[in-house]
Amino acid sequence: MKKLAALTLFFTIGLLQFAAAQVLTQYGDNVSTLDGIMKAYYDVVTVKKGEKVSYERDSLLHIADAHVGSAGLNKEGKIKFHYMTLKEYHRLSDASLSRDGFDEKEISRKVEKFGSIYHVFSTYESRNVAGGPIIERGINSIELFNDGTRFWILAWFFDGERKDNPIPKEYLEKL
Repeated sequence: MKKLAALTLFFTIGLLQFAAAQVLTQYGDNVSTLDGIMKAYYDVVTVKKGEKVSYERDSLLHIADAHVGSAGLNKEGKIKFHYMTLKEYHRLSDASLSRDGFDEKEISRKVEKFGSIYHVFSTYESRNVAGGPIIERGINSIELFNDGTRFWILAWFFDGERKDNPIPKEYLEKL
């Protein structure tokens, strides 16, 4: 009887650990692993021409009041940084993503971790359609927090590749 009770307890603990390891958002995004949340991060902005980007889906990946931003050159050729809330980013970008289509894929990743915080340098390629010509490459700098159950995106920022800003070789190593 003790063996059966021990076996039952062992099996139950195993099931609970498996269940805890699989945290899914209502859209089916696995946010319990770094690979899962990174896949969701790219999937949420990938839309076919005429489709809508889901702010609600994206917001389930982010901690409340997350901020995002981009670096680039202004009309005068000076480096600038645009910092905004996630909601503002969607307000500014969703119409053009839907109008033209957008397909962004991670091609390389460098991760640093300390305790529950993660920093990911994620190199990307962007296209208007899957398999189409590359319209941009760059690096997303993503800050994440793991609460012991799931990952939350705290913030992300990106800078695109330019003649004066090539992607370093170490950030192009294939996944």
